[in-house]
Amino acid sequence: MASKHFLCKATEVEDGKAKILTVSNMPIGVFRLDDGFYALLNICPHKGAALCEGPVCGTTKQTDQTEFVYDRAGEIVRCAWHGWEFDIRTGEFLVDPKVKTRAFDVSVEGEDLFISI
Repeated sequence: MASKHFLCKATEVEDGKAKILTVSNMPIGVFRLDDGFYALLNICPHKGAALCEGPVCGTTKQTDQTEFVYDRAGEIVRCAWHGWEFDIRTGEFLVDPKVKTRAFDVSVEGEDLFISI
């Protein structure tokens, strides 16, 4: 059964970067996106780097053309060690969705953010 833990005040989470916290001895990155707050385990499944401390960015969209199209601005976190890109909402690795970091549900109560673990 999941337990609810206080994370921080919503105003403490800046746009475009993670707020790094420790909850139940786990490093957690909390993100503010246009549609709400999201939390990921701050450990890259590739080599164990501090994933959420990498840049919040977009990615190059796959097209049938020979052009580069930048897409999903602000929805991706890129591991600073090797550049692996993960969806902030789901924790899925963009190249292979079977590879993922743990994502947690975040709830908002007034100005307080809580995580379910």
